[in-house]
Amino acid sequence: MQNPIDFVTRPDASRRRDLLILALLFGVLFLQLLGHYPLIDPDETRYAEIPREMLERGDLITPLLNYVKYFEKPVLLYWLNALSFTLFGISEFAARLACALSGLGTVLFSYHLGRELFGRRVGLLSALVLGGCTGFLIQSRMNLTDIPLTFTMTVALGSYILAARDADHPRPGYYYLFYLFAALAVLAKGLIGIVLPGAVIFWHIALTRRWRILKEMRLPTGIMLFLAVAAPWFVVVCQRNPEFFQFFFIHEHFERFLTKVHHRYQPFWYFIPILFGFMIPWSFFIPAALRGFWRERSVPGGESRLYLALWAIIIFLFFSKSNSKLPAYILPVYPALAVLIAVLFDKALNGDFRPLRRPALAFGWLLVLLGCGSMIYPLVAHRPLVAPIGGLVVGSILLVQGAFSVGAAMRQDPRGLFTGMLLGSVLLFLAAPNFIYPLFAERKSYREPGEIVKRLAGPDAVLVSQGLRQGLSFYSGRRVAIFGGTGEIEFGSKIGDQSAWFLDQTRFLALWDGPRPVYAMILRKYLPELSHEGKASPRILWQSSKHYLVTNR
Repeated sequence: MQNPIDFVTRPDASRRRDLLILALLFGVLFLQLLGHYPLIDPDETRYAEIPREMLERGDLITPLLNYVKYFEKPVLLYWLNALSFTLFGISEFAARLACALSGLGTVLFSYHLGRELFGRRVGLLSALVLGGCTGFLIQSRMNLTDIPLTFTMTVALGSYILAARDADHPRPGYYYLFYLFAALAVLAKGLIGIVLPGAVIFWHIALTRRWRILKEMRLPTGIMLFLAVAAPWFVVVCQRNPEFFQFFFIHEHFERFLTKVHHRYQPFWYFIPILFGFMIPWSFFIPAALRGFWRERSVPGGESRLYLALWAIIIFLFFSKSNSKLPAYILPVYPALAVLIAVLFDKALNGDFRPLRRPALAFGWLLVLLGCGSMIYPLVAHRPLVAPIGGLVVGSILLVQGAFSVGAAMRQDPRGLFTGMLLGSVLLFLAAPNFIYPLFAERKSYREPGEIVKRLAGPDAVLVSQGLRQGLSFYSGRRVAIFGGTGEIEFGSKIGDQSAWFLDQTRFLALWDGPRPVYAMILRKYLPELSHEGKASPRILWQSSKHYLVTNR
């Protein structure tokens, strides 16, 4: 049987054929069983509920969450999901489709970027590294704003270097592509869509002293294109909602970055283990891939390596400095690192295996240990996230992948090493969610209670939640009254008269004992108090490890 790497080293394959094969291969991985599992609270259901409400109201400008104004994110993902809902109906598959296609697009553009900068083999290796990254695959199949941001920022940053890399023959078409996708990145996540690419470009120009690039970038027409794409929605939403500007630009950008207002503070080094864990199996090769990028900046391909290193380092440091941190924030660094790692493996395929040997051995032996630990974990942990059979399957994959990597490193076999890592990563991606996701979903999904309410509740019924549970709105298709804390819709709860929908405990009990049918999602520990204080005895319709769905009828 032919080694898959033989396809990578073949010199005669066309770009179109490569893209078709990569699209088919990774299309299966990104899209298979996309709607099989329920949406997870709070992020996935939030970014599904907002476009659902947009379509219900016929308003694609002002985002509402649980029918109150919600201005934390711009509109791109909402529009993409609204389009997906229109085409395919409201479902988990439709809610995740735009992000999955964004992940696939990022893989395909990484191929194009690697091929243009370093040749066909690096392009293919870049796509295989990024597409074979378990963490990137898993996160790209979730309904998160960081996935469209990663795609748009990758195209923007990649287009700039493709336009500027040849000092004698700049390519203006790529500059305009940069402005277009930077504008889309702003619509995906806000000002970082232009601030971060701008910082990378500034340091590239400054360190290479190629100030003439500023004259080549078509700044007047490029800025006009950027504003024509990015500005209209912001202008219209500000006109319709005067409170938008202060909340979105001041609170959500400057206060979020500089203060702990969102209570997501983590230490400066927080993203180091995140990057290491989510980019396995390739994360062990990041130091070797970055080594020498400054010293070798003048050799052929050196400036491109310098730019990719700046891309990864600046974005990584920016989010490390921020006082608001979540694991998906650093996804935009993955494509740059994938190309750099592909360059490292390309050198190994040309005969220089030395930079790979030590990280490959470290990776292999660590995976052997992790494999053994995964098999033991379900047997000794309290409330493990995986059943014993799941630990056995995942542990076996890690164990075999680790042993294979150690053997390839000892033989100094780059083809075997790359093939083993890629196949092991794909197998892990295909197997692990089947064992881990159901237990995770039981704690973080509200599909079942939402569907119960949708089936049983009449038009006069009231749905109430003790704390914000966004999946209830999405799966029941109705507004939820909140008591016991407003959560992240505190801002919207203060705009207009929302008193009927944000309750204290006394008003909730009055509603519970009133004439209307009430369906309430409550914490398990609150059930005895409700049974004691309320006149109507609660009837349990659904329960999880933390919640009950009860009714007063």
